[in-house]
Amino acid sequence: MYEPRAYRHWVKDKDLISFNVVVKETDLYIRASTDLKRKALKLVLKYRDTLERYIERHPSFLISLEPVAIEDDAPRIITEMAESARKVGIGPMASVAGAIAEFVGSQLLAFSPEIIVENGGDIYMKSLGKRLIGIYAGESPLTGKIGLEINGQDAPLGICTSSGTVGHSLSYGKADAVIVLSKSATLADAAATAIGNLIMQPSDIPSGIEFAQSIGGLKGVIIIKDDKVGLWGEVKICQISI
Repeated sequence: MYEPRAYRHWVKDKDLISFNVVVKETDLYIRASTDLKRKALKLVLKYRDTLERYIERHPSFLISLEPVAIEDDAPRIITEMAESARKVGIGPMASVAGAIAEFVGSQLLAFSPEIIVENGGDIYMKSLGKRLIGIYAGESPLTGKIGLEINGQDAPLGICTSSGTVGHSLSYGKADAVIVLSKSATLADAAATAIGNLIMQPSDIPSGIEFAQSIGGLKGVIIIKDDKVGLWGEVKICQISI
């Protein structure tokens, strides 16, 4: 995933105010038209409680590296995490950061027409206009030189990243950054992890793109390894200056 502070430094949206919500491992950086910190905190506590209670009853949901079966009446956040993981063949907790960002952000839209929620580099965004997100890819020479342009008509949108060289998240690959776009941030998070697992060297980028194309519900993907980039779908990158 992105290092959060790197993302926070490069998002071009000075028209919005920003605030943080931190609860245990959850560290949200939120931008909105007004200060919604108290509402956001309540939502984080709500969804963390849902997850923690479910994991107490079903410990495999936390530790499994493969898809797990869940009950028909499981909470919606649990259902979406499990379904996203099933689509890409990994464990459900690979989607937790994107899920929290999405579930918190979508409910905050009732109070702000524009919302950006970043959770450890996984983003849920609803924007009325164009936004530019700087791409952080660790030691890749492309870090700080290219950005991802997001148009308002494409939002709400999940923009999630996995990295085998940056951050502490589990990845079996060595990609500097795999960035996935989807209407579902939960799915984007899981897909970024699964695609990233395939990338050990630049020559693996085509197979990563091919796998991304097989996952229903994705809008696009960017794969960066060293100085090489692979693109697929509805993505627009541009040069940036920091």
